[in-house]
Amino acid sequence: MLDQTTLYPIADDVLFAPGGKVVIRTYGVAPAASGGSVSYRTWVTGIRDHPRYWRWGHFEDATRGHRSVLEWLTGRGPQPGQAQA
Repeated sequence: MLDQTTLYPIADDVLFAPGGKVVIRTYGVAPAASGGSVSYRTWVTGIRDHPRYWRWGHFEDATRGHRSVLEWLTGRGPQPGQAQA
């Protein structure tokens, strides 16, 4: 499936917590064939033993969303809405 998509990295962060490492990645995803629309996602791995992700509608939402997820994970803000387990 990944060979049929193109990933556009936007932001990557790593947090070190007492339980281990938490990785936060935000990227755009588009079909490999040209003409497809880009969707944006933030994935968090290393938290509660399963990945968690958010979907964003636009590039600007994805960059703000990535910062919001970082703030939530560091205790400086609320959990962003619409998280998928």
